[in-house]
Amino acid sequence: MALHLLKLCVGAESIEDLAAHIEWRFSIMRAQGLEPEQFHTTRMLPKRMDELLDGGSLYWVIKGNVQVRQRLKDIRPFIDGEGISRCNLVLHPELIATNWQPRRPFQGWRYLVSADAPADLGSAGAEIADMPMEMQQELASLGLL
Repeated sequence: MALHLLKLCVGAESIEDLAAHIEWRFSIMRAQGLEPEQFHTTRMLPKRMDELLDGGSLYWVIKGNVQVRQRLKDIRPFIDGEGISRCNLVLHPELIATNWQPRRPFQGWRYLVSADAPADLGSAGAEIADMPMEMQQELASLGLL
């Protein structure tokens, strides 16, 4: 059974904001002649890397709710220019919308077992995605999403 990570998506107001940010980063990489690759840099290296890379995803908390996930492709530890250990969580660029799941703020990332992970929205999620953001947030706060 895959293990996942849970992380706050700071600065994004919606899944569309996150998608726009990913495309913006890709455009910069292309302009530099690099192959576009999406990653998120974090200070702590997950100790359970093998479990995470066995089908795991990074679930993003946006505006207080888990809303979307990205499959993990790789985890690459490195030492930055200041000698601090960090790692890049290399992500598949596809954003997979999930059922909304409320989460309180936290620092860093958390492990998320598959049994506790929200289900993907699938084709039924198109109707939810078309709702205004305020309505989605209200329905989620009532436990209806």
